[in-house]
Amino acid sequence: MIWLESGGSGDCTILLLHGLGATAAVWSAVRRALAERGSVRWIAPDLCGHGDSPWRSSYSVGGLAGELAEHLRDVKHLFVVGHSLGAYVGLALASGWFGVRVEGVVAIGPKIHWSEADLMSAHQLATRPVRAYATDDEAWARYRRVSGLTEDIAAGPEALARGVLRSEEGWRLAQDPGTFAVAGAPFDSLVACARAQLIAARGEHDPMVARDELCAHVRQVHDIRGSGHNVHVQNPPAVLALLEPLLQGG
Repeated sequence: MIWLESGGSGDCTILLLHGLGATAAVWSAVRRALAERGSVRWIAPDLCGHGDSPWRSSYSVGGLAGELAEHLRDVKHLFVVGHSLGAYVGLALASGWFGVRVEGVVAIGPKIHWSEADLMSAHQLATRPVRAYATDDEAWARYRRVSGLTEDIAAGPEALARGVLRSEEGWRLAQDPGTFAVAGAPFDSLVACARAQLIAARGEHDPMVARDELCAHVRQVHDIRGSGHNVHVQNPPAVLALLEPLLQGG
């Protein structure tokens, strides 16, 4: 079973999907902002191969979406806020292929252009053996690098929860290296198949995706000032501002 947590109440449900290498803990501040807003329900899962969710023999955007869909069958008025990989999974859910109706998607920082070098690097990471660290400090330092949650972005442990665990061999990342195999999914195809209103956004300093790349596929594109790749951690109110027009039907 996928690990997830939920809260809030209301007719609208917000599905919060983290990026590659992270866990649902990255949405902690956004969840608090949603609680302050009120009148919405939220669901935040650890995608398979991450955090406390199980590992699989293989990974794909469609596979991740299909497993999530099993938990969303009875949800009405569903909206998705997805970061990086989570944006891809959200778009796949919005296609209707998995028996779930999504009314709107906020896609934050999805990497669109994948060079041959990028794909080669992802393949090498996906086939690399699990590495054990002698101390938890070493493992947490590695987790921060992989997730992009450096101390200037996430100073405390709240956004890092479930990123590292202890095994018989020592400390290791909770992420299955095999999840890197999702790299290179076709963003244009997913956007074309999405049956939902779509808003895309990036931090103005995000090195992963350029504004013109997003504009080539999405009509509504926003730059979030002062932010990098992890907009949802750095500027939670900006995420709610992106989501609000969808909730209001605009």
